[in-house]
Amino acid sequence: MSMAVTGVSNTVRANAEFAAGGTQGASKAGAAAPFSDLLSDAVGEVGKLEDQAANLVHGLMTGSGVDVHQATIATEKASMAFELSLAVRNKAVQAYQQVMSMQF
Repeated sequence: MSMAVTGVSNTVRANAEFAAGGTQGASKAGAAAPFSDLLSDAVGEVGKLEDQAANLVHGLMTGSGVDVHQATIATEKASMAFELSLAVRNKAVQAYQQVMSMQF
């Protein structure tokens, strides 16, 4: 799952950099920077949730006193966060494709 989060992170960064490069001519302040920061932070949070879940599962398997419920809840949080980020990425790609298919 870590490779998938890394792939989403790289895709989001590439799209954010593309968007920032496309709007720099209109505004030197970088109007796309807050949006790219928001996406980067969201991907970072997904990574943190995944790391936390992995640590709890590892603790559960080694018998470090981790409760089964804690590990299960952490893995579900990480899974839901990843699915949400994937859905957001898919919608962003779909919107980009619709804009690119427009005829002016």
